[in-house]
Amino acid sequence: MIDHDDIPSNLSNGTTFEAILQRRTTSSRRSFVKTALATGVAAASGISGCSTNAFSAPNSLGFVELHHGLDEDLHVSPGYQAQTLLRWGDPLFPSAPEFDPENQTEASQLQQFGYNNDYVAFVSLPLGSNNSDSGLLVVNHEYCRSRLMYPGAPGTTGMNEEQVKVNKACVGLSVVEVKKAGKDWQVDIESPHNRRITPDTKMEITGPAAGSARLMTLDSTDGIDTWGTYGNCAGGQTPWGTVLTAEENVQDFFSGDLSEADVQQRESYERFGMREMNRGAAWPRFYDRWDMSKNPNEPLHTGWVVEIDPFDPQSVPKKRTAIGRFKHEGCSVTINADGYVVAYSGDDQVFEYLYRFVSKNKFEEGNRQANMDLLEEGTLYVAEFDEQGVNWNSLVYGEGVLTEVNGFHNQADVCLDTRKAADLVGATPMDRPEDFDINPVTGSVFVMLTKNPDRENGQQDMVNPRAENRGGQILELIPPNGDHRADRFSWDIFLVGGSHETPGSSYHPDTTENGWLACPDNCAFDNAGNIWIATDGAPEFGIADGVWASPVSGPDRGRPKHFLRTPIGAELCGPCFTPDNRSFFCAVQHPSEGDNYEAPRTRWPDFNEKMPPRPSLVVVMHNDGELIGS
Repeated sequence: MIDHDDIPSNLSNGTTFEAILQRRTTSSRRSFVKTALATGVAAASGISGCSTNAFSAPNSLGFVELHHGLDEDLHVSPGYQAQTLLRWGDPLFPSAPEFDPENQTEASQLQQFGYNNDYVAFVSLPLGSNNSDSGLLVVNHEYCRSRLMYPGAPGTTGMNEEQVKVNKACVGLSVVEVKKAGKDWQVDIESPHNRRITPDTKMEITGPAAGSARLMTLDSTDGIDTWGTYGNCAGGQTPWGTVLTAEENVQDFFSGDLSEADVQQRESYERFGMREMNRGAAWPRFYDRWDMSKNPNEPLHTGWVVEIDPFDPQSVPKKRTAIGRFKHEGCSVTINADGYVVAYSGDDQVFEYLYRFVSKNKFEEGNRQANMDLLEEGTLYVAEFDEQGVNWNSLVYGEGVLTEVNGFHNQADVCLDTRKAADLVGATPMDRPEDFDINPVTGSVFVMLTKNPDRENGQQDMVNPRAENRGGQILELIPPNGDHRADRFSWDIFLVGGSHETPGSSYHPDTTENGWLACPDNCAFDNAGNIWIATDGAPEFGIADGVWASPVSGPDRGRPKHFLRTPIGAELCGPCFTPDNRSFFCAVQHPSEGDNYEAPRTRWPDFNEKMPPRPSLVVVMHNDGELIGS
């Protein structure tokens, strides 16, 4: 199956990350790791602003390592239990019917947990608390696989209208209240907080692009009103209690003839990877909204970070255009020491870029209402790497090359065509940037670079021969003195993925045969600052996707340990801890991917011949209630 994230749409001539790494690196990665361990810091990065204590934290990862494998079930480290908390089709409201795969309807699905769960946020109840026993789960539902969902395994072009309606109701998000009860968690379907957010949910476009003529459509005559979100991959949480959901592969939902479109629009869509004759898009067969020949501006309503207030089920989600339009994998937020909000986001396609947003206004402690629009105004930046560090180049209309000469007439154009703007300012093309997360102990920023099989030969050397990079790597960005608004950061390679035999792979020398991983996708940090890495693509190396954990400092820096593995065909998404680190939520997406309804390789989690495999949300706890990872 072709992964469209691995098809480049960036034809710019920016210096590749691999070329920079070649120039910078003169000894083997294993030698570099040993040097870093000996000095207690990432020496080659020139770290200047992190505390000594942050780099001498003891390894708190005492769990028994799980073996690599690939079978029909989910497995977790011995001493832990994995509870399947929510499955596709599970009721979210008292009036919701029980899931019946042979009699699915749009009305039923709108009251049930959606399909292909991805990002997971746990938001403590009540608002502002650190309660670990009660909270709201906010879960993305990225896309559908009709061959696994319906009897007869219809392909995209074979679905009837009701099945297409069900698919549309399956994506978006679920908001659901959960409570801990002894050694298990329970879903509260009576909660007034529960909500389904779908492609038809009323939303609002905010920021520089709001009201742009380029956003006026059949359904939005003002370029401000909009509806729905879909293609949602990862996300983020804000300190003021909202959740950010990131729209990623939205091009897969559209089709249509663009022969009558103007030059600017055609260039914009080509740069985004829109395909005119897209056989994989079912919605345009029944809805003009997703037919680009009838509604050519609608695609510009997608590709944004959307902010949601999970505490108010009547609230209108906001599309934050100041953060830019591209294939957002996620959006991680921190409050800088000076009070400004900084948000990081990766563009999940080969040869795309890393972005940073800095708010115009400051965070006000205790004033939630004032903070609710902090992501509406600010400055967007894109990363340009060199051998010693990374520069954050601003994307501001009227500055440098971002002028009318190059097709930008205002900041709205910069936000709508963010990829083009980044091309022009010299951003560094990367290896499928996915999740960002900020280490709560060191303050450094970790970036998952999943893979890049399209990297050409001639860019590798004896240290890191990563042409046709299929294993990915993890990048660490180090803000000087912890200042996330600084114009220049240091950087380091944390690990390089693939098996021990994969050319260029690199880990701590004591990493076991079960500790190597491939294709890092999402990540999370525990309270001790250990990184928990979720993968998407490991089956190409003969093992299941899953979760690996590693210290980021001290003598075990860069030494992953295998904690959880998925059923066959599934990827692992959305790793998330409760504040006390005693519960670990994660999403098992598309089990039995590539199969069909009648003959899947696994029927996880039900293992019932009458049930198809069901994407599900899982919560892991220690059998004795101890900290996860201990």
